[in-house]
Amino acid sequence: MPNQMLRFTKIGTEMPDKRPADIRREDWQEVYGEFARAKAEEQAGRCSQCGVPFCQVHCPVQNNIPDWLKLTAENRMEEAYEVSQATNNFPEICGRICPQDRLCEGNCVIEQSGHGTVTIGSIEKYINDTAWEMGWVKPVKPLRERTESVGIIGGGPAGLAAAEELRKKGYQVHVYDRYDRMGGLMIYGIPSFKLEKEVVERRTRLLADAGVQYHANVEIGRDATLEELRGRHDSVLIATGVYKARDLKAPGSGLGNIVPAMEFLTASNRKGLGDSVPDFDSGRLNAAGKDVVVIGGGDTAMDCVRTSVRQGATSVKCLYRRNRANMPGSQREVANAEEEGVEFVWQAAPEAFDGEGVVTGVRAHRMHLGIPDASGRQTPQMIEGSGFTLQADIVIKALGFDPEDLPALFDAPELKVSRWGTVSISYRTMMTNLEGVFAAGDIVRGASLVVWAIRDGRDAAAAIDRFLSERATAQLQAAE
Repeated sequence: MPNQMLRFTKIGTEMPDKRPADIRREDWQEVYGEFARAKAEEQAGRCSQCGVPFCQVHCPVQNNIPDWLKLTAENRMEEAYEVSQATNNFPEICGRICPQDRLCEGNCVIEQSGHGTVTIGSIEKYINDTAWEMGWVKPVKPLRERTESVGIIGGGPAGLAAAEELRKKGYQVHVYDRYDRMGGLMIYGIPSFKLEKEVVERRTRLLADAGVQYHANVEIGRDATLEELRGRHDSVLIATGVYKARDLKAPGSGLGNIVPAMEFLTASNRKGLGDSVPDFDSGRLNAAGKDVVVIGGGDTAMDCVRTSVRQGATSVKCLYRRNRANMPGSQREVANAEEEGVEFVWQAAPEAFDGEGVVTGVRAHRMHLGIPDASGRQTPQMIEGSGFTLQADIVIKALGFDPEDLPALFDAPELKVSRWGTVSISYRTMMTNLEGVFAAGDIVRGASLVVWAIRDGRDAAAAIDRFLSERATAQLQAAE
């Protein structure tokens, strides 16, 4: 077979067709279409197969990207899928929602050389959607069943990734989640135009078919304590994520129609799933016909502004205290939002909220960017006398997330947490200060990306397997 690679000098970078903004703002379908086979092979063939693949280095799960690009270029799709899924439990999800412009594609060698990045995310999505269509994706079948059981608290990406890895080893896996569906942030936090819910639901069904047992609507601390779970299982993994919204203390912050981002997004996603959502139906969590102001500049803020557009908002503004270059969210998401009619109010921060009973406006002031802080981003400083007011019928706070007080919530005051409230672990073993209790994902590292949660879940599963295997060996030796 002739070499299909190194074609970046002859073929330009190309994404799948993007649906026009005036059409996509009217529905909840994904922004990008699918690559046709020939186009996927062509774009994969642009890979330079470099000796040090920085795309792989900057991928949290260390995806073997050059290999599955080469296999795609050669139309060896089933092999490409096998390589792709070997390092990632949710590759078709990461292909849709990972900020590739900040990770693999942003560090592509040919992107740095000025030839335009390989469209890695779109090809990953194509590989794995093809695998589902062709029936190559099968439930895990362990070589042997083990008697030990593992209880996982949290049915989000970290918990589910760990569940699948532990099932591969034959453990009896039970996942407990406070909500009525598994998937966590992927099902209730991320809008359908970025991640269609069926994509998540078919994954959770696959894990159930593999023998993972789900316990929905179970809140640890209310329905069972952490100590009770430790009694039921040989090991426990805490993978709750972080959902406590950071608040904004300013005059008028207690007015009606000032809502946290996750509450707004969850209501929208539940409505799309066909649930009854009284706060949406009453208009409290519905942006239709309203002037919307979203405060924040991360990916959650982008989800909120673009959801507001699709709900039929009269106007949508995003208020962010830094400039575009210093914002933490994906630049692709910002560009998509601008195309859909979102107005960004850069270098501006809220100081108070106007209204009687419900909010009617956001009082803000302009910001000057000073010297960089410890994170490398310039520090915002208020400009005196620069105040202005934005009209608002609903204000959405997308300021980030902090951990809940798990020792109190789980009725486990002995569980050690950091000064930030995250669960403290030994990074060598991923175990907490409680014997046999592990933790992974955002509840350890703080609010982060889905792909990092997957990586942490995989690492935690490996650590749990080592712990239980060593304990089994010690028990066997003691019996002898």
